[in-house]
Amino acid sequence: MTNETVIAVVGGTGKLGAAIARRLAKAGRKVIIGSRSAENAQKAAAELGFGVTGKSNANAAQAGDIVIVTVPFQAQDATLAEIKPFVQGKIVVDTTVPLAPPKVMRVQLPEEGSAAVRAQNALGVDVTVVSGFHNVAAHKLATDQDIACDVLVFGDDKAARAQVVELANAAGLRGIHGGALVNSAAAEALTSILIFINKTYQVDGAGITITGKLTNPEA
Repeated sequence: MTNETVIAVVGGTGKLGAAIARRLAKAGRKVIIGSRSAENAQKAAAELGFGVTGKSNANAAQAGDIVIVTVPFQAQDATLAEIKPFVQGKIVVDTTVPLAPPKVMRVQLPEEGSAAVRAQNALGVDVTVVSGFHNVAAHKLATDQDIACDVLVFGDDKAARAQVVELANAAGLRGIHGGALVNSAAAEALTSILIFINKTYQVDGAGITITGKLTNPEA
């Protein structure tokens, strides 16, 4: 992956999508944000700056080499169906956390075991799904501050997973290999726990940090 690799952020006008897009663009990556409305995406892209451009979700997915999906769980199925024809043969990064309001402080994983596995099933075998960015607070990511939060990255294809670890690093975080895609359930579930911690201890966006010296983070 090079700086010429086009990163499409589907749902990029939302808080998490916009924050990821801005950080990657500021780091010199080519970024397109997608939205249900191309006009809204273009307006948001202009506000983000750093050369970010905006298109409809489908057109952004078509133009991207790597596609990051940043939509709420309730919009996951419809969004994946919309972009499916345009992401065959590509890496799709799913950031979805299966939160079911109003009980967002309780773990409620889907019957597939995780939102990431649900995404893989929806997109088909010709799409390489990797998951990540579940546990970082979007409002912190939207700033330029250093964030003490690691990003666990899951996927069955090690090379694809490594590319997403690299993107997390480019965004100013620390990407860490978390193993197979099914392991995404742990990080997805942890989000509900972090929300509970935020409320209970009045924390402004609790995150996770892996302790210990990582001697081979690309393995």
